[in-house]
Amino acid sequence: MEESTFKNPIDPDKVSDAPGLIEYAHHVGSALIKPEDKGKIKSRALSAMYEQTDQQLAQIKQQIDLLADQVRHLNRRKEVSEKIYESKMSFEPVVGHTYHLYQKEDGSYQVSMLSDADWGRSKPNWEYLSAVKLLGDHTWQILKEDVEV
Repeated sequence: MEESTFKNPIDPDKVSDAPGLIEYAHHVGSALIKPEDKGKIKSRALSAMYEQTDQQLAQIKQQIDLLADQVRHLNRRKEVSEKIYESKMSFEPVVGHTYHLYQKEDGSYQVSMLSDADWGRSKPNWEYLSAVKLLGDHTWQILKEDVEV
C-alpha cells in the first residue's frame, strides 16, 4: 500500500488560528461584520453625557437655591429674635404662643400680646412690624411680617 500524502486544498495564508479575532467573516455562516462610524458613536456619547451632566447640574443648583433660602430665613429669624429680646416686654412669653412686635416712635421695640386689630380705639401710635411665635429653642418664628425689622 502506498502512503498518500494529504494536501489541504485551503491556502495556508487564508487560515487563522483565532478566527474570532479577525476583522471579517471567516465563513459563509459568520455574522455580518460592518465597520462602525466612530464619529457618530462619539457624537451620541457626548450628547448623552451633556444631557446627563446638565440635568445633574440643574438639580445641584436647585439644592443650592433651597439652602440659600434656608440661610436667609434663619438669618431673618435671628434678626427678629434679637429685636424681640432687645424690646420692652412686660410679661414672660410662653413657648408656642403668638405675640406681636411693634416699633415705638422713639425707635425702641415693644412686644405685645395684642395684634394691630385687637387694640381697638386705644391703639398706641406704634408701627406694627410682625406677628411672631416663640419656639422651643427660644427663637421666634415669623408668622406675618408687615415691615422688615
